[in-house]
Amino acid sequence: MGGAAWAGCGRRKATGFPGYCFVAAQDAHSLAVVDLSSFRMGRPIRLDAAPTAILPHPRLPKVFALAAEAGVLYEVDAARIAITRRVRLGGPAAGMLAGADALWLLLREPAALVELPFDSLAPRRRIRLSAPPDDFDINFDSGGNRAAVVSRAAAGVFLADLERGALDRAAPVARDTNVVRFQQKGEQVIAGSPADRSVSMLDARTGELIVHLPLAIEPQHFCFTPDGGQIFVSGPGKDAVAIIYPYRTEVGETILAGRAPAAMAVVGPYLLVTNPETNTVTVLDIDTRRLAAVVPIGREPRHILITPDNQYALVLDEKSGDMAVIRIASLAARHYKSAPLFTILPVGDKPVSAAVVTLV
Repeated sequence: MGGAAWAGCGRRKATGFPGYCFVAAQDAHSLAVVDLSSFRMGRPIRLDAAPTAILPHPRLPKVFALAAEAGVLYEVDAARIAITRRVRLGGPAAGMLAGADALWLLLREPAALVELPFDSLAPRRRIRLSAPPDDFDINFDSGGNRAAVVSRAAAGVFLADLERGALDRAAPVARDTNVVRFQQKGEQVIAGSPADRSVSMLDARTGELIVHLPLAIEPQHFCFTPDGGQIFVSGPGKDAVAIIYPYRTEVGETILAGRAPAAMAVVGPYLLVTNPETNTVTVLDIDTRRLAAVVPIGREPRHILITPDNQYALVLDEKSGDMAVIRIASLAARHYKSAPLFTILPVGDKPVSAAVVTLV
């Protein structure tokens, strides 16, 4: 959608979103519940372990919360706002992703990629790994059903076929590579090495290196445009975001993005970048690369997500324990100006992840 169309949204009255936002408050051992139709807090859901990640069910009004260190998974019914199932994973986890009919859990001990179907939440397929994993991604485009798992201990990326439930091969990468993502509809894998200040692009089928790109920053966060034509990379090193053009396999440019850019999100014509050190969110116009607005936030904004209707950005402030809400329409027609917050809500100590569930 073009900038002019988005600017027109600025004259419309704000409306709520028909659903809930569930926020994993790690130090509070709870899930905060925010009614997005009225932006009011519900009663939090208490957990017996510290949640580190949360994902929505792809079809049903449910969320899954992971307590990675404790190795516990919780299923929460969004309509009832209650825990319906609890699963012990048998060891600490490194993360989780949701497919069409199952969750995939990345376990550190024992090192494995494990499938939990939504209907049973009992392990169905288990792909054993030869070293403790750090990060993973799954591609479901074009029926690919493939996974990429990065391990610093193994100094490589494991490529797996999820249909067969087996590893295909391991590809060597730069030292201390700890983040991996699929791109180009699953045809390529991009892996980031903060220690080497570089990203490597690999062929997702063969594991062969396509290109190794040095950066001016330590890559820690990746963000993609909806068409996959641009990858924004942030991390320590400079107060800037690097822009990679994956189809040309090159670093296009590096643009200023506020102090110490961290997590990012794309919505409409904007790239929103959190700046934990200055308690702000920097908003950049993707087309012009210019600063559109700066939004003062709570203390240490480190996580950001966009509501499914693209109307609001939800920013989690780890130090102040709140969720700041930015109305995207308020960013239109602002140049180098401070944009207002729509509201800010207390969600518990150290919010680290959030998921939005639609209620119909």
